[in-house]
Amino acid sequence: MPGGKEIFEISDKPVTCFSFNKDRTRVAFSANDHNALIYKKEGGKWVEEAILTEHHQNVTSIDWAPNSNRIVTCGADRNGYVWVEENGKWRPTLVILRINRAATYVRWSPQEDKFAVASGARLISICYFEKENHWWVSKHIKKPIRSTVCSLDWHPNNVLIAASSSDFRARVFSAYIKEIESKPEATNWGKKMPFGNLMAEFTNSGGGWLHDIVFSPSGSKIAWVGHDSSVSVVQGGEGAEVATLLILGLPLMTCTWITESTFVAGGHDFIPMVFSHDGNNKVSLLAKLDQPAAKGVGDEEDTMSAMERFRSLDKKASGTKEAKSLTTHTNAIVQISSYGGPKENVTKISSAGLDGRIVIWDMKSLESSIAGLKIN
Repeated sequence: MPGGKEIFEISDKPVTCFSFNKDRTRVAFSANDHNALIYKKEGGKWVEEAILTEHHQNVTSIDWAPNSNRIVTCGADRNGYVWVEENGKWRPTLVILRINRAATYVRWSPQEDKFAVASGARLISICYFEKENHWWVSKHIKKPIRSTVCSLDWHPNNVLIAASSSDFRARVFSAYIKEIESKPEATNWGKKMPFGNLMAEFTNSGGGWLHDIVFSPSGSKIAWVGHDSSVSVVQGGEGAEVATLLILGLPLMTCTWITESTFVAGGHDFIPMVFSHDGNNKVSLLAKLDQPAAKGVGDEEDTMSAMERFRSLDKKASGTKEAKSLTTHTNAIVQISSYGGPKENVTKISSAGLDGRIVIWDMKSLESSIAGLKIN
C-alpha cells in the first residue's frame, strides 16, 4: 500500500453508504439511487457481481454482517430488507419497519441476532427474527426523540444502542429483547435496561444536528460529530461531562474509533482527521491523515476562488482547464469504517465519498509519515 493508502475509483456517481464483507473481498454500496451494488475484488480492480433491486427509492444505509454473511439495507421508501446469499443469488426478505418517514441508517448488533434502523419518523426500529412465524418483527423506541435519527451504534454487550439526532441530542437507549436474549449485566451506563429505557442523554451545547455517533471499543465512551463543526466525547457514568472541540473547518459527517482513546472523523473538508480523548476529558486534534499535494508552477487555475471561476465561466462559457483536487478525496467524506485489525487497535480504515471513491488508509504506515500522529 504505497503512501499508506489505496484508492479505488469504484463509481462515477457519489457513494453514499458502503459495507465490506468479512474477508474484504466484496463490498456492497449505494451510488445515490435505489439499488445496492455488490462488487468483487479481482486483482487490483473491483468488478460488479450483483445488483440488489428491491428498493424503489434511494438506499440510505447498508450493513454486511461478517459472520452470518447477511446484508441489511434500508431506504427512503421506508422499507428494510435482509438479504441472504443462496447458490450465488441474493434472496431478499422484507422487514416491516412500521415507519411513516424515510429510514436513514441501519446496523447489525454485534451478535447479529437483531438490527436497528433509524428514521425520520422520530423513532428507532429494533428488529429481530421470530422463528415461530419465520419473519422479522420490529419494536419501536420513541421517547424522548423529537426529530430525525441520523445514526446509530451498538454497544459491545449487544443490548445498548447510541443514537444521534437532528434535535441536537446524543442518547443511549436499551434495546434489550427479552424474547431472544438473557438479562444483561450492568454497565457504566446503568443497571436497569428494560426495552426503550433512556440510559443517558447529552448535547454539545451548540446549534448543530449530530451526524454520526459511535461507541468506543469497550463501550464506556461515545463520540459524535455535529453540523456546527464540533467533535464531542463523553464517558458514561454519573456526572458525566461532555468534552467538545470546535474544529477550524467545515462540518464532519462520520467518525469511528481506532483505539480506546483515539478516533478518526471526516466530512466536508475531504480529509480524515485523527482525534484523541485523554484522561483529563479533553478532545484534541492529533493529525490530518491527508496532506494537500504541493502546488507547482502553473497551478494557479487549480486553486482559483469560486468567484474567479464563476467569472471565467461567465466570460468564456468554459473553464480553461478542469480543476484538480489537492486531496485524496475530491468531495465530502460520508462514511468512515474500520477495515483491518481488532476494534481496540484498528490498523486500517476505509472511507467513501461523494467523489465515487473508496479509500483504504493504512494507519501504521501513515503514522511514520505524518508528523504528530501516534495512535497507540
